[in-house]
Amino acid sequence: MSDVFIVDAIRTPIGRGRPDGALHHVHPVDLLAQTLEALMVHARVDKGQVEDIVTGCVTAQGEQGTNIGRLAGLKAGFPVEVPALQLNRFCGSGQQAIHFAAQAIAAGDMETAIGCGVESMSRVPMGSDSGITDEFRADFPCQLLHQGVSAEMIAAKWGVGREELDEFAAESHCRAAAAQRNGWTRCEIFPIHALESDEGVRWNPDLAKMRALKPVFRPDGVVTAANSSQISDGAAAVLLASGRKADELGWRKRARIVARAVVGSDPELMLTGPIPATQKALAMAGLQVEDIDAFEINEAFAAVPLAWARDIRPSMDRVNIQGGAIAHGHPLGATGAVLMTKLVNILERTGGRYGLQSMCIGFGMATATIIECLN
Repeated sequence: MSDVFIVDAIRTPIGRGRPDGALHHVHPVDLLAQTLEALMVHARVDKGQVEDIVTGCVTAQGEQGTNIGRLAGLKAGFPVEVPALQLNRFCGSGQQAIHFAAQAIAAGDMETAIGCGVESMSRVPMGSDSGITDEFRADFPCQLLHQGVSAEMIAAKWGVGREELDEFAAESHCRAAAAQRNGWTRCEIFPIHALESDEGVRWNPDLAKMRALKPVFRPDGVVTAANSSQISDGAAAVLLASGRKADELGWRKRARIVARAVVGSDPELMLTGPIPATQKALAMAGLQVEDIDAFEINEAFAAVPLAWARDIRPSMDRVNIQGGAIAHGHPLGATGAVLMTKLVNILERTGGRYGLQSMCIGFGMATATIIECLN
């Protein structure tokens, strides 16, 4: 098995996933096609060198159906010989796309591939592809709960209160705003349709207003719209290559894929998978929590990274250094590639060596990746 390297990574700014959002008018095929085009221009790599485009997209119907990866590749001007596929591992789809592309290279099946993701939640609503009915639920072996209910259960089990959740959410906005203010996101984002930065970030979050919001899933609960991820539109793409190919063509190797992990977890608690996924990835890499310089733990709900932190015990100043999905949004199929793009750039900017990314996934799963920064 050969080493796999991240040659480049890029993402759109993330738009609010509603009809007046900045990217609502962009067809999801165009959203991904423009991202793929931007990646190849930024990396200065010929499109004909790519051997596959692996695409994460959660709601694969309507405008996001019919293998959106293939349609976007063709629209972006990739040669017809460059194939593509579309996959769905729910919120982990973009990260899984990177895993599958990396695994193909590590196995020697190819030497260059793209792992990417896209989701236009304002145009193709989350859950619009679901066929789960009350009759189906009735004899299913476990409860099929809404993720927000699971977030409430997690907050109760790990003793995470409303005040802590809201403070974490406000800090996510503050960190994301600082990244925008300091220009740290410019190297990872390409402007699209006049949008140059993540649309949902609040530069001055009002904690008092956040605390005044009513819970969404339980009358006496702690999960609100403010301490949950935003519905969003966006895309991201990561170019991967073998060391031999990168050296042969003089491509910069920005990071090395150190470990890839995927786990199943309790389908009712559902969002606790990042805990065992992190532990598994660390064991695979032969690393300790203290060795990780930057963590990207997806903020589907504030309860997720906070419960994760209770068990993993990282230094919290290394977790979601530039904010997370509560601030910048969570375009489902794209977020895994978005976070990887962020992670590479954060490690380069801060001089860190190792980064770890993990994402909770519906019905109890999680992905985790460890990378080593080479610049």
